[in-house]
Order: sequence, then structure tokens, then C-alpha cells
Amino acid sequence: MGLPALEFSDCYIDSPQFRERLKSHELELDKTNKFIKELIKDGKALIQALKNLSSAKRKFAESLNEFKFQCIGDAETDDEICIARSLQEFAGVLKNLEDERARMIENAGDVLITPLERFRKEQIGAAKEAKKKYDKETEKYCSVLEKHLSLSSKKKESHLHDADAQVDHVRQHFYEASLEYVFKVQEVQERKMFEFVEPLLAFLQGLFTYYHHGYELAKDFNHFKTDLTISIQNTRNRFESTRSEVECLMGKMKENPHEHKSVSPNTMEGYLFVQEKRSFVSAWVKHYCTYHREPKLMTMVLFDQKSGGKVGEEESFTLKSCTRRKTDSIEKRFCFDVEAVDRAGLITMQALSEEDRRLWMEAMDGREPVYNLNKDSQSEGTAQLDSIGFNIMKKFIHAVETRGINEQGLYRIVGVNSRVQKLISLSMDPKTSAEVDLDSSSEWEIKTITSALKHYLRMLPAPLMTYQYQRSFIKAAKLDNPEARISEIHNVIHRLPEKNRQMLELLTKHLANVADHHQQNLMTVANLGVVFGPTLLRSQEETVAAIMDIKFQNIVIEILIENHERIFSGVPSGGSAQVNSQQPLPRRRSAECKPPSCSERPLTLFHTPPPVEKEKRDSVFNSSAESIVTNASVNSNSNSNAKPSLNNLNCSDTDLDTVIGKQSRPNSLLNPKNRSSVPTSPASPSPTSPRSPSWPMFSAPSSPLPASSTSSDSSPASPTLRKARALYACKAEHDSELSFTAGTIFENVHPSREPGWLEGTLDGKTGLIPENYVEFV
Repeated sequence: MGLPALEFSDCYIDSPQFRERLKSHELELDKTNKFIKELIKDGKALIQALKNLSSAKRKFAESLNEFKFQCIGDAETDDEICIARSLQEFAGVLKNLEDERARMIENAGDVLITPLERFRKEQIGAAKEAKKKYDKETEKYCSVLEKHLSLSSKKKESHLHDADAQVDHVRQHFYEASLEYVFKVQEVQERKMFEFVEPLLAFLQGLFTYYHHGYELAKDFNHFKTDLTISIQNTRNRFESTRSEVECLMGKMKENPHEHKSVSPNTMEGYLFVQEKRSFVSAWVKHYCTYHREPKLMTMVLFDQKSGGKVGEEESFTLKSCTRRKTDSIEKRFCFDVEAVDRAGLITMQALSEEDRRLWMEAMDGREPVYNLNKDSQSEGTAQLDSIGFNIMKKFIHAVETRGINEQGLYRIVGVNSRVQKLISLSMDPKTSAEVDLDSSSEWEIKTITSALKHYLRMLPAPLMTYQYQRSFIKAAKLDNPEARISEIHNVIHRLPEKNRQMLELLTKHLANVADHHQQNLMTVANLGVVFGPTLLRSQEETVAAIMDIKFQNIVIEILIENHERIFSGVPSGGSAQVNSQQPLPRRRSAECKPPSCSERPLTLFHTPPPVEKEKRDSVFNSSAESIVTNASVNSNSNSNAKPSLNNLNCSDTDLDTVIGKQSRPNSLLNPKNRSSVPTSPASPSPTSPRSPSWPMFSAPSSPLPASSTSSDSSPASPTLRKARALYACKAEHDSELSFTAGTIFENVHPSREPGWLEGTLDGKTGLIPENYVEFV
């Protein structure tokens, strides 16, 4: 039930009921006053807690920003670069969010605390002052009235008249104080409905603004989050493949360490005990020794493995001769004498074993016989790139494409080893090869055929892409520029032996066909790269460093599959290894370049994708998650260690480039009215353009034309008309521009009079195209 109204007429009557009604209002004011005091106290505690939370989050962001990933090897994949900069992205997002929180906290005092304090002091305080005045006047009036009524009627008339005037005067002051007090009490009760609630609403609005900022930041961050999720899944898949290879190598080393010991014909190194003759006794001191055959230089370092540090200076001498010590001439075993050119006397050394002594003496041309430790490279298998080999591969490929192109986990799920060996044996034997019927699903399963195909390639004396060019392919995959990678791999492919290139072309076209059906078989280009990279580009040496390069082997296979028509259709031109008249630069470590950060952008400048692109990206990401679950269920029945990949996306590779954004879209596409200020370099957008933010951007690919060709002064009178392919999607902002998606092919492309733009034809319409959005084909 609400408070009763206070009538002004009741102030003159001043009845007990009026006093009761007034008392209820006073109690409500006291309650409101106490509540506001508690609210202010709680509000200050909340602001302080928000400050502490913000400080903790900033400290957390600083810790993330300071940590730098260090990857094994001299270069990183695109996925590893994305992951390496993720912590800095996270830190930037948190810092951006805390900057907005700081603005909210800074305004909270003015928005919430100050208005409540002012209302409590000015309004409720004024009501209290009015009450004091009212109580004072009440007491005065009652005292004067009682005194007046006690006067005797026998007093003089003038005296009684003065007393009446005094009472009337006091009564008038009492009535005025009562009216003012009633007015103020009811005014405060009404004012608190808006002056008390309005600061709370403003404070909540500040909270909503903060949360909305976080929502907008999350939307802008979603693009990088999608890329990072896929990069993490790709890296996890490569890790599983690499880990199995490293474990296999470790197992071989455990079983037969001498066979896998790294033995170089030019260098020998290891621990030796050197005899040092002292007064009356001799001591054997452990040294780490390195011998270089060509200059006959022996280097010794006194080293204590227990403490893990050097305990002496490096000592070197030139070898003159090496002689094995007879067993009966010294108490120690495994000894040999070394004579130096620049040092007097013999140096007696003790090896760790008889085999170790033999290796040292062999390296130093001692009197021990020389044993050839190299394995026969031809013992790996009997498969050859002859007519039989081509017929086997064609037969396997035909069976896969006609019977199982849509089978989930194709090439990832392995067949039974005994069945695989039997199929290869029958297929390689000229007497039984004709009897092998791969069209029969009851006799030969698809997983048996695919495993046989992979095993046949591993049986070749050397990998299909050869040991000779293995490092060239890896080096090409480590280039920074994607176009440079393709061109360099194109060059190396055409340096392969003819038979190797023909077989590789046959296999690559088949794998491209498999990838085209990835929505059914879940085998994307990335998954096929994981499967065939170690097979086609295996290293000649089994080392951890070689295994760490498997991820780049996978990238080479991905490039071959995605660009097989271009790579195998013809011999590369003389300058195709260079892109945009620049020498291909090696891939930079992520720590050496500042990554672009969406978190550094002002909220008002956040770039959000068009609704169509956003829906497509969301659908791709959802279908990716479904494919992971499906792929995981497929792999649970196989012996493969590989994990499902997030690249199993239910969209074409062209859409994947558009949605996932393997290359970020440059921001040099400006409003046509600002074209005169558009720089020819995509890396330096106009600072005056509304679409040219001040934060660092992803580097766009170099222009497909030389800089001179973009100038209207230097362009020829009749420009050469060529075809071009869109690298990114673009929505026209003017009638003179063309809208297109990634992968679109333009006809009649030639330089425009506008700097940084080309002219081309699409679906019969001629318009402008951003120069750094396309590549010529």
C-alpha cells in the first residue's frame, strides 16, 4: 500500500491523523536515505572490484603478449605463423576490452556515485532541515499557546491584546513551517522516482555499452578465430604424423643404435679419454673430440657431462698419424696412439668400445681396415618406374575412381597388411597381374587398393620426387609469397626425370579428383597432403630435423594438387620463379615481424564481412565441425594415427579462400571519389580514406603488373588484353566497379587510367577491378 497524501489544509488542523501520516513519510525518507548510503557504499566497492579485475586482466594480457613461440626448424608454416601470433591477438583483444572498461569505470563516479550523493544531500538533507524547522516551530507555538491560555482574564485589555497578537504571529510561522515541510516531504518522495533511478539507468547503460563493445569486438575477432581454429587442427594433424615418425625413428635407434648412428665420411666426433701423464702417475681425462678429415684437424674440449658445461679451453692440433695400441702394451682397452704435426710426443686415447675405436681409426686413416657402413639404397624395394609400374598405378587409380571415390577416409584408412602385400605381389608378377580383378568389391576392398598404391610408391628405390630435389621442394614451400612458392615448385617439377614427372602428374590429377569429392569422402587437399607428403618427399636421412620438415612436404603436395593443371600443362617461363619482378624471399619467422592485430583497431572502424560472406563462413565452420565428428568415427576403426582435420569443409576450395581468408583482403579498395589519392602500393593505403584504418594490415600480394604499367602516362596505346583470376571477393561501391567473388575469371583485362585499378569484362559488363585483388592467368 502506498503512502497517504498530505493535504495542506491538514497543516492548519494539525490532527493526530495528520501527524501519523506525516510520520509515515518521514520513516520512508529515513529508509530511502539509509538505502542510498548503502547503495553508494556498494557502488564504490563494485567500481573498486572492476578496477581490480581490469588490472588483473591487463596483467594477464601482458603475460600473453610477452610470450613468444619458438618452433623447431628454420621456418614456419602459415598455420604455425597464425598460431604464433595468436597470443598477441588475444592480448590485444583483452587490452581493447579493458580500455573500454576503463572508460566505463572512469565515468561511473560521475554517472552513479555523484548524482546519488547529490540527491541524498540536497533533497533528503533539505527535507531533514525542514523537519528541524517544523519541530522547532511546533515546540515554540505550543509553548506560546499554553502560556497565552494561562493568562488571567483580569489582565489589562492592552496586555491581552498584545498577547493575542503574539500568538497569532507564532501561529502564522508554525503554519508556514508546516506547509513548507509538507511540500518538501512530498517533493522528495516524487523526485526520488526519477532522480534516484536515473543514475542507476545511466550506470547500466554504461555497462551495456561495454558489453556491446565486447560483442562488436567478438564479431570482428571471429574471422581470426576461424582461421586459428583451422590452423590449430591442421597443426594437430601434422603433429600426429610427425610424432609417429619420430617414435618410429626412436624405436629403430633403440633396437640398433650403431646402424643408425650418424657417420660422416669427412667428420668424426664423440667422447674419448685422453691419457695425461703427471708426476709418477697418469690420469685419463674425458674430452669431446671432433676430427675433420680434409684438413686433418683434431679438436678436443674438456667437458663434464654431469655439470653440463665446459671445464676447459678448446685445444686443436693437426694429425700426423694414428696407430692402434696392442692389447699387451697397455692396461686399458680400446686404445690408440695419435701423433701430431705441431705437438711433440704421442697422445694416447681410449675409445668407448671396440666399434668406436674402429670408427675413429677409419676416420683418421689408421691401420684398422675400412668397413663400408652404408646400406644399399637399392634394397628398399623392387618397384620401378617402368611400364609395369605405370600399369599398376593406372589400374589402382581406375579402381579407386570408379568404385570408391566417395568413400570416407579414402587413403587415410589403411588396409590389412597381409592383403596389401598379396595385392602388390600379384600385381607386380607378370604371370598373375592379368588375373587381378580390382573391379570386384568382394575380393579387394578400397582401403586395400589405396594402401597398396601408397606402399608401391614407398617401394621405389628413391621417392617419386627424388632425393636430389627434396631440399629444393622444401625450400620452395618455405617462401613467404604464395605465388613464389607455386612458381618455384613449377620450376623444380620440370627438372625431375621424365618418368618421375609423368608418374607424379598421373598421381596428382587423381588426388585432385579425390579432393573434388571432399564433401563425401572428407579428404580435403590438406588431408591428402598429410597422407602423401612423407611418401612422395621422404628424406634420405632419418633425423629429427628431417621429420620436422614433414609439414613443408605436406604443403608441397597441397600446392601440386591445387595447381596441377598449371604446373603440369607446360614448361615454366624463364622468369616464372620470380614474382612481380622480385626475388623470392625466404619465409620470415613470426617473431621477426609485427603481426596485424584486429584488437588494435578502433571500434568505429571495425570491418565486418557482408551478410552473405558471414553466412557462408558460419556455414563452412559448422560443416567443418560436423566433418570432424564424422571423420573421427571413421578413423576409430583404422590403425592410422592421423586425426580428423578441420579442413574437411563442405565447400569448394575457392569458397574456402573467400570465407576462411588464407590471404587477408587488402583495404586499398577505396571510394571512387578518393581514387586520386589511392597509392599504387597496397601496403600503404591513403590515410584520408574512410576505409584506410591506421592499424597494421595483412600484407596483400604484390601487384600482378609492374608499377609502370599502372600509370596512364606510360601505358601503351593498345594494351595487351589478358585474363585474370580474383584472389579475393569484392563488392562494388560505384557503378563503374565490378562485384565478384574469389576465383572469378575476368576477360580483356588491361591497365586503367585510374592508378591502382584495372579494367576488365565480367559477364559482358566492363568495369574497374582493384589491381591487387587479381592475378593474371
